[in-house]
Amino acid sequence: MMVETAYRYALDNQAFFWSAVGVHVRLSVLALVLAGVVSIPLGVHAARRRPLGAFVLAVVGGVRVIPSLAILFLAVPYLGLGFLPALVALTVLACPPILINTETAFRGIAPAVVEAARGMGMDARQILWRIEVPLALPVVVAGVRTAAVDVFASATLAAFIGGGGLGDFIARGFALFDPAVMLVGAVPVAVLTLGVEAVLAGTQRVLEHLVRAA
Repeated sequence: MMVETAYRYALDNQAFFWSAVGVHVRLSVLALVLAGVVSIPLGVHAARRRPLGAFVLAVVGGVRVIPSLAILFLAVPYLGLGFLPALVALTVLACPPILINTETAFRGIAPAVVEAARGMGMDARQILWRIEVPLALPVVVAGVRTAAVDVFASATLAAFIGGGGLGDFIARGFALFDPAVMLVGAVPVAVLTLGVEAVLAGTQRVLEHLVRAA
């Protein structure tokens, strides 16, 4: 009965529903892209410079223990309400797993492999793109997979600072004490999160297979 009520509510508010889905996906994907642009190069540099790596990982570890909602509200005094502070907060949330996995992946590449490539006449750029990146990619994707699950699930909290998305339905359901309205937001979020996780898990398995076959 509750599911049927939620379905009817979604049908009666289709324009708002699909707009919320679009905002939720756009917010999540942009946060992951920005986090990747920041975290992957930083992770590579951290892996090559051990003192810097230890410092960066310590800072990232500290950020990782801050609750998602706290990160969102910390952005409000500086950026106000709306899409931008939600994007910044979700980007901060996505950075730690990507950075940690990138640093771990590049640090774990055997020095003998790099030396062999250097002995074949490859320069630093060639070693990076032809040797290190293919070997590290499965672990990096695993970090992106973890970040994607965190971001797609936590993007619902953006509604509490005016960021929009499917969290609007959950907030509205709380305000109305109506679980059916909450389901209109919660079920699509779960489907999106599981779908993204499944796609990235499949990508990770394919990359792992290619690395083993190489």
